[in-house]
Amino acid sequence: MNWLIYALLSAVCAAFVSIFGKIGLQNIDSNTATAIRAIIMAIFLMIVVAIEGNLNKIPVILADKKNIIYIVLSGIAGASSWLFYFLALKSGKVTQVAPVDKLSVVLATIIAVLFLSEKISLWNGIGIAFITIGVILTTI
Repeated sequence: MNWLIYALLSAVCAAFVSIFGKIGLQNIDSNTATAIRAIIMAIFLMIVVAIEGNLNKIPVILADKKNIIYIVLSGIAGASSWLFYFLALKSGKVTQVAPVDKLSVVLATIIAVLFLSEKISLWNGIGIAFITIGVILTTI
């Protein structure tokens, strides 16, 4: 059940990304703000890694050629997501942008089924359909 606690904490923190981001984007460039946010995140995460005593694991991860490629691709995808998210927040309402952003749940599920051979139950499929319907309803 740890995954559920972490997922709920992630959702709470992500909600504040939208709120703080929307407030902080007033009268500034969203791409520059995203870059500053990324620097702050990197510093914060390095502090967490240091506190956990895991700094020595960095060279091991960097040496793993296959995994590092996917970590780099994930980083580029995440940075692109943030750029587009902050651009959307700059000109749109949080109440519209945040739900559309959650289409990532639908897309991630579809991609996981197609490319990672993950299975979903009927209930999972219904939930994904509801998320899609919810996104549509919140944007009209």
